[in-house]
Amino acid sequence: MHPDPAVARRPVRGREAPVDAGRPHESEYRPGRPLELMATVGIHRRGPRDPTMTVAGGVIWRVSRTPLGVATLALRETSPGVVRAAAWGPGSAWALDQVPALCGGGDDPSGFDAAAHPLVADAHRRHPGLRLSRTDLVFDALAIAVLEQKVTGLQAFGAWRRLVTWFGERAPGPTPVPMFAPPTIDGWRAIPSWAWHRAGVEPPQSRTVVAAARRGASVVAAVGAASDRDAPLTAMPGIGAWTAAEIRIRAFGDPDAVSVGDFHLAHEVGYALTGTRTDDDGMLRLLAAWPGHRQRVIRLIRISGAREPRRGPRVHPEDHRNR
Repeated sequence: MHPDPAVARRPVRGREAPVDAGRPHESEYRPGRPLELMATVGIHRRGPRDPTMTVAGGVIWRVSRTPLGVATLALRETSPGVVRAAAWGPGSAWALDQVPALCGGGDDPSGFDAAAHPLVADAHRRHPGLRLSRTDLVFDALAIAVLEQKVTGLQAFGAWRRLVTWFGERAPGPTPVPMFAPPTIDGWRAIPSWAWHRAGVEPPQSRTVVAAARRGASVVAAVGAASDRDAPLTAMPGIGAWTAAEIRIRAFGDPDAVSVGDFHLAHEVGYALTGTRTDDDGMLRLLAAWPGHRQRVIRLIRISGAREPRRGPRVHPEDHRNR
């Protein structure tokens, strides 16, 4: 018997050989404006060992559970301004149709004034192809955002990797490493309590994901139809302003979303724009110079390389799985 019961009892399909999905469906995307593919799509990768996304040989591989089924998508920039896409699996047509949105094709920078701060202006000049990507996959964005609540990135990425590998579905197509699609909504709801614990997820976070999954597709429909996307999200127990903003960033590419309450974000923004730390209120005052584009400014700050010198050792992740 395997020494880790979570591995021993994970679904058999997770250990199967790669799915033979035959020849891929293919398409070509020409954005008609500068595009930094890796910087734009890379926001969806949750850690270097994310089982849903990896980069190999200049190709971005992404596995998702689309409304039509699981799809593996491979993206490669073949020449400046040309992105080739190939997709495998029952959701391949949906994944190919989604390529423009994933590459920031719907991102509208109208009204954005990079010149309002020299650092932002310089980052915008050096990275004119940075776009805000969207997946339109609300529940996947919800699940990973909840797992990232109040823990380090290492803890959250590890929990995501374990749960998706144990309870997700093996990716179709010739992926460079074994990859997996996230569980279905019903699959998230059915994850047993011992598996959440073994994955390193605290009870409040697992309860939030399971409670959202119990509401099923109605959660996705309510968020997708709402003019104020935060309202149906924050009405659910365990989802506050920070989590709602993270969901809007990934699922909808919201150019104005700000994750208020983040442990690091206010410090990053304050240091980049003023040379000193600030709090959430101070961050919002600084970002007020770019109404409607605050998330765009945050992304430019992060890609600029502006970093406050480290003041002490990294926070050591607390492992509660053997308690």
